[in-house]
Amino acid sequence: MRVLWFANTPANAIEYFNKELKGTGGWLKALDEELQNHVDLHIAFHNSYYNHTTFKYKNTTYHPIRIYKNKFHKYWSIFTNKVIDKEFKNEYLKIINEVQPDIIHIHGTENPFGCIIDEIDIPVVISIQGVLTVISHKYCSGIEKQYLSVSKRNNMFLRDNFKKNYRKMVEMAKIERRTLVKCKYIFGRTDWDERITKILAPNSIYFHSDEMLRENFYHNKWEFSQNNFFKIFTTNSNNFYKGFETICECLYLLNKLNQNIIWYVAGINENDLIVKVVKKKLGSKYPKDNLVLLGNLNENELIDQLLNSNIYIMPSHIENSPNNLCEAMLLGMPCISTFAGGAGSLITDKVDGILIQDGDPYAMSGAILELYNDKEKAILLGQNARETALKRHDKDTVINDIINNYKEIINDTKKGK
Repeated sequence: MRVLWFANTPANAIEYFNKELKGTGGWLKALDEELQNHVDLHIAFHNSYYNHTTFKYKNTTYHPIRIYKNKFHKYWSIFTNKVIDKEFKNEYLKIINEVQPDIIHIHGTENPFGCIIDEIDIPVVISIQGVLTVISHKYCSGIEKQYLSVSKRNNMFLRDNFKKNYRKMVEMAKIERRTLVKCKYIFGRTDWDERITKILAPNSIYFHSDEMLRENFYHNKWEFSQNNFFKIFTTNSNNFYKGFETICECLYLLNKLNQNIIWYVAGINENDLIVKVVKKKLGSKYPKDNLVLLGNLNENELIDQLLNSNIYIMPSHIENSPNNLCEAMLLGMPCISTFAGGAGSLITDKVDGILIQDGDPYAMSGAILELYNDKEKAILLGQNARETALKRHDKDTVINDIINNYKEIINDTKKGK
């Protein structure tokens, strides 16, 4: 079976480029590593690093699509906040013609790859990651719209604010809706994304397809650490709707109780715009102590931090199935998560984690104290979380499900012709 992916990240080609992968996309690299041993896998991706032509690395063939002609073009696109739509459609079709795949798999709805659907008779399946239509709807759930205009100078030419990001997301959401309404086959993994696709992709067939996680998370196991302080850990990002303000409000409440708690946050550093926005919003209630912003961490650095923490917290206002939460569960950590998007499909409340309302620092603080004061409960939740995650992210099961879903889609397409 020959499979062509269109993806936002280079997957395993990141090793070929000798670039260290930090932040998002590690799960797709892990899936590439496994699936390439079962199918003839090709991956097309937008590339802003090098002017490479098609190349093979390990057992996968990669098709980079150069999106910037030069540095000026790159910076001009950033300055204008340009959204890629159909500009590269001919490039996509050229790759399809060269590869002649049995099936095309588009990872994510937020990208422009869906413009090929009307142009080909090869079956196309789209994996739901985040859904920008809903994210843009929930964008200001935690921080009011007035703070969208708070800006920060990145260099002598560019100033950044979340209003630009929000407007870009709204435009990308239009592309998303246009793609999904034409899509016949969907891969999803939560009740949330299945319900949403009933509305945004009403003519589609939904297939459940869980994700594979990064390799090292399968081989490490959390154990309760008796530190000099109670360490909370969160992986977050420089984004408006990820709940960083709830972290800060929660820690402010805990600091008032003089609890021996320190909160470490990866993915955000002190110079990020979200820090400036939240400081402006909270004023004197922004925590002066016990908040450590670590910036971006690589896989091993992240695992070290998680293993030396007492609990993991996912504070977002909207998510589908956040991989940071899945990875913490796979390590066997006790987790607290907002009941946002698909989180309710990942955690069963009081069984393998704790679910709370998003944007509620009081409930979050209370849940933290619940585990702070009950070591045995925390350990039990962590053990149950690992058991749940090992089953959900079992590599053989994930691969077999994907291949069987591919076969069913191919056969369904043949029947329809």
